[in-house]
Amino acid sequence: MTRHDTPPTDSTTDAAGDAEAAAPTSRRRIRAKNSAPRVDRAAIQRTLRKTFGIRHLREGQEAVIAHVLAGRPTLATMPTGAGKSLCYQLPAQLLPGITLVVSPLIALMKDQCDKLGELGIAAVQLNSALNAAEIATAEQAITDGRARIVFTTPERLADAEFIAALSAHPVSLLVVDEAHCVSQWGHDFRPAFLEIGSATGPLGHPNILALTATATPAVIDDIAQQLGVDRFEVVSTGIYRPNLHYRVEQVTREDDKLARTVELVGQLEGAGIVYAATVKAVEAVYSALVEAGESVARYHGKLGAAERRASQDAFMGDTARVMVATNAFGLGIDKADTRFVLHYQMPSGLDAYYQESGRAGRDGEAARCTLLFLHSDKAVQQFFLAGRYPAQEDVADVYAALRRPAPHNAAWTLERLQETLDRPKSKVQVALRLLRHQKVATQDREGRLSLRRSALDGSALASLAVAYRDKRESDRAMLEQMVFYGQTGYCRWKVLLAHFDEEDGFERCKSCDNCERMAAAEAERPAQPDPAPDPLHKPLPSMPGPSFEQGSAVKVPRYGAGVVSAADAQTVTVTFPNGSTRCFLASFVTARPG
Repeated sequence: MTRHDTPPTDSTTDAAGDAEAAAPTSRRRIRAKNSAPRVDRAAIQRTLRKTFGIRHLREGQEAVIAHVLAGRPTLATMPTGAGKSLCYQLPAQLLPGITLVVSPLIALMKDQCDKLGELGIAAVQLNSALNAAEIATAEQAITDGRARIVFTTPERLADAEFIAALSAHPVSLLVVDEAHCVSQWGHDFRPAFLEIGSATGPLGHPNILALTATATPAVIDDIAQQLGVDRFEVVSTGIYRPNLHYRVEQVTREDDKLARTVELVGQLEGAGIVYAATVKAVEAVYSALVEAGESVARYHGKLGAAERRASQDAFMGDTARVMVATNAFGLGIDKADTRFVLHYQMPSGLDAYYQESGRAGRDGEAARCTLLFLHSDKAVQQFFLAGRYPAQEDVADVYAALRRPAPHNAAWTLERLQETLDRPKSKVQVALRLLRHQKVATQDREGRLSLRRSALDGSALASLAVAYRDKRESDRAMLEQMVFYGQTGYCRWKVLLAHFDEEDGFERCKSCDNCERMAAAEAERPAQPDPAPDPLHKPLPSMPGPSFEQGSAVKVPRYGAGVVSAADAQTVTVTFPNGSTRCFLASFVTARPG
C-alpha cells in the first residue's frame, strides 16, 4: 500500500467578548461580533483606508485585530476567503516591531509578499525556493530593520543565525498561518511545527496570533500547548456555509466506486476536485477520467515539483476542469468557483473532511460535496494511523543512543542520530523533541545534544510516551466519527457542526441528502388523527431496548466520561461534564461504573 501524501515541505517544493464558562484554560471562545477590546479604532480605520484601500472590516476581522493590538494571544478560526491575512497585515502597520509570519506554503507566502509590496509595505520572505541573491537581499532588509513583515517556514526557525538577526530588532507579533498544521502535521511528518514555540524565547516572547479555517477544541488545546500559550482568545466566525450541499453514496465494491466516480464527474458541472487517500487510487481515478474524455489533471507527492506546478496551474487556469489529488493539494489554494469536491476515499476524520470539502463554493454559490463511502476504506486510514507517531521503542532508542558516545567522538546531532538509528528523520525528531520537552535532553544553538537525566528505566520512558498513546486513541476516535458520518441518517451539517462544538440551536440544513430524504418521507406520510385513549388498552410487551439506557454512565475514547442522554439500536448520545452533547456509534461507547 502506498503511503498517502503529505503536503510538500519547505525543503522539497516551490509550491505547494464573552467567555465560555466550561472552556479549558487554554482557550476562551469569543463571539465574532461585539467582542473586541477597546483600542484606537480611528487608527485602524485610517490604516484600513489609506494603506489597504478598504472601507469596512469583515465579520470577525475587527475582533481579531483588536485582540492582537491589545497584546492578547489570539486564535482565529475563519474560512478561506474571510480575510485572515488582513488580521495580521493591518496590526503590523500599527505595532512598533517586526511581524513574523510562519507559513507551511512557499507559494502562499510569495503571493502575500508580492501583494504587500504592491501596497508599499516592506515585506520579505525567506525559504528554500529563493536563490542566493534573493536570500541576501531579504537578510539585509531584516538586518537593517527595514522589513516590517517577514514570511518564513517553520524549518527556518531552527537557523540560529536567522533567529539572531530577527532578535536584533523587536519582534512584536508571531503569526502562525494554517495553525492546525501544528497539531496535525507537527507530531508526524513535519515536526518543525513543534519547534515554533521554542523560538519565542530568543525572539523576546512576542504576542502570538494563530490563524486557521477550522479547529476543534482539542486541536486548539494542542496548538496552545505546543506554542507555549497559557490561554488563547478564540475568535470564530463559524463553519456553517449553507451553499455547501453534502451527500454520501454507499458503494459495496471498488469497481462500482470507480464507475460511479466517472459517472458523477460527467454529471456535475463546473470545476471540481476528486480526493483520494493513496497515490495508487489517484492514478486509477485519473486514468479512468482521461479514458472518459474528461479534462483532468493530477497531483500527488510522487510527481516532480515541475509536474505538480503544471497540474496546479492547469486547474487554476481552467485548462483542466477536474483535479484528482491526494491531500497534498489544496492548502492555500483559493479557486473560488470550484463547484464540487468528491471524496473517492474517506479521509482520516471530520477535521480533514471539512477542510477538503470546504474548498468548494468559496464564491458563495451552490456547490456539491460528496463522499463515496466504501466501508473497507477505513482500513486504509487505519494503516496510515498505525505508523503516524513515534512508538515507545523509538523514544527508548533515541535515549539509549544519547547515553553512548557519538561516532568519531563527535557531538550528537539530529542528523547523526538519524544515521545511527536508521529511522525516518521525522520519527527521530519528534522522539527527540519529546525528550527535550520533558527536560531529559537539551539542544544548544549549534544543534548539539546532551542528556540531563541519564538513568531512566523502561517505565519512566513509557510514561514519557503516554501523550502519543493518547493521540493514537484520539485519532482512532476521529476515524470512527468519520465512519459515523458516512453511515448516519442525521443531517450532515448537524454532524459537522457538533464535531466543532457549533451545533447549538441548529436543527437541519434542509439541503443535504439526509434532510432531503427526511423531507420526502414527511411529505408522503399521511396525517393521522390522535387516537382516543382506551382505558382497556394494555401495552404490548416491551421490545429489547438499546445497549445503553438514558442516564447510564459511559466512556468515549478521546472525549472521556459522560452520561447517556438518548440511545437507539445504532447510536448513543452522550452528555459530558462541560455540558456538550455528542452522538456516537454504539460500538464506540463503553459502559463504566456509575
